[in-house]
Formats: sequence, structure tokens, C-alpha cells
Amino acid sequence: MIQSMTGFGGAAGNDFTVEIRSLNHRYMDISIKMPPYMSQYEIPLRNILKGKFQRGKFDVSVSINSDKAPQLKINMDLAGNIYAALLDLQKQLSLPGTISIETLTEYREIMMEEEPHFDTDVLHATFHEAVLNLEAMRMREGSLLSDEIRGRIALLQEMHNEIKVRAPEEIIRWREKFTERLRLIVEAGMIDNNRIVQEAAVMAEKLDISEEISRIEHHLKQFIEILDNGNTIGKKLDFLLQEINREVNTLSYKSGDYSISNLVVNMKNEIEKIREQVQNIQ
Repeated sequence: MIQSMTGFGGAAGNDFTVEIRSLNHRYMDISIKMPPYMSQYEIPLRNILKGKFQRGKFDVSVSINSDKAPQLKINMDLAGNIYAALLDLQKQLSLPGTISIETLTEYREIMMEEEPHFDTDVLHATFHEAVLNLEAMRMREGSLLSDEIRGRIALLQEMHNEIKVRAPEEIIRWREKFTERLRLIVEAGMIDNNRIVQEAAVMAEKLDISEEISRIEHHLKQFIEILDNGNTIGKKLDFLLQEINREVNTLSYKSGDYSISNLVVNMKNEIEKIREQVQNIQ
């Protein structure tokens, strides 16, 4: 199935809350925020995401529930050593005053966090649930994108078919213009085989859009086939759109017919709209 790169998935268990947001990105970019004492689990969690998705910017938040939060405790040995050292200093220098609890709390080193104990299987299960919820949302968004893109591709195909119909009519009009040019040359006594060949070459180059029409038709067909296959297709579709746009641009300067030029402008507008949607696809 087609996936959008935009989505959200969350899960909450007895011990953990996991939230994952994904946005558009050319490659895979993962940022995980979790308590420092859980940093050893970051790489396994990254690997879970990499095994499920191929593209996107992922912002992950893993938090531990309050009853599992770390508890503060005092390093009694260090606190005793500091107190003894301060008493000795006071005695040696004959300093006035008293050494209170406020004095000791200035030494942050004596405050320690006792790491909570938790089940890593529960962590992984909660994370997997959030990933599955994210994947489901990305697929729903991908289905909507696919429907919109197919509709715009159908419009491109209609305009392309109109150009196919109008192209032979344009050839007839240019043939008449070419015949008139030859008549003027003959009447002016400027009969020159080289000139005639040159005029014929200019006309042939101007009129021959059959190759561009054929390539556009092939690209549109290939575009739909890729959409039907699904999976990781964003980059492929973007490349095809560039090729279609290149051929349409060639039509715009080869054709002198106003109606064809107008269709070309509309096709380019639709291609740009499709490209905006394709940027969201994994």
C-alpha cells in the first residue's frame, strides 16, 4: 500500500508513554527523546523504525510514568566527607559560623538519582504499538493522496488526448503556410533548392511533436503502474513527473497552435499540483 510520510502514532502502557510523529523528508531522519538513564535502548528503538519505514522525519518521545520515575537519594559517604572537610577547614582557618544542611545542598554531587527498574519487554511492546498506530495513519493518508493524484493524472491524460487530436490539424495549417512560402519564393524568382530544403527542415522540426506525445503517454501509463504497485514509490514518481514536465515543456516551444499552447500551460499546472502531493509519499 501507499504510505504518506505524515502521521502520528501513540501508545500508553502501565510503565511507558510513546509518541511518534512523522513528517516529509528526503531520507530517514530519526530523533528520539527519552530519559538519560534509558539511552541504552535508543539504538534498538531506531532499528524498529528503520525496519518498518523507509523515508520520513521521525520525532519520537518516550517517557516513563510518574510511579516509575527515578527517586533522589543522598550519597551519605560523600556528604560525610564534605562535612568533615568543611569542619577541618573551619578549624584550621578559625572561621566563624556553622555548617548547616543548606551548606551541604550546595554540593550537587551528593544528590543522586536512583534509576527505576522496568521491564524492557513492556517498553518494546509499547513502542511497537505506537509504530503500528503510526503506520495505520500513514496508510490512511496515503490512500487519500493516491485518490487525489489519480484524479489529476486522469486530467493530464484528457489534455494529452486533446493534443493528440489537435496535432494533425496543426500539421495541415503549417502545410498551407509552407505552400504559401514556396509560392512567394517562386514568384520572386528566388528558386533555390537549398532554401526549399531549409524551409522544409524548419517546418518538420516545428511540427514533429509525435515523439513527445508518445513519451508522455508512456510516462503516464508507467506512473499509474507504480501507483498500483505501491510500497516505497515517492522518489520514482517524482522522477517520472520531471520527465513528463520535460516533454510538456518541449511541446510548449515546438507548437505554435494557441489551443495546444493553452493545454500545455494547464498540463504544467496539474503537474505542479501532483508534485506537491508526491512529496508526501514514502
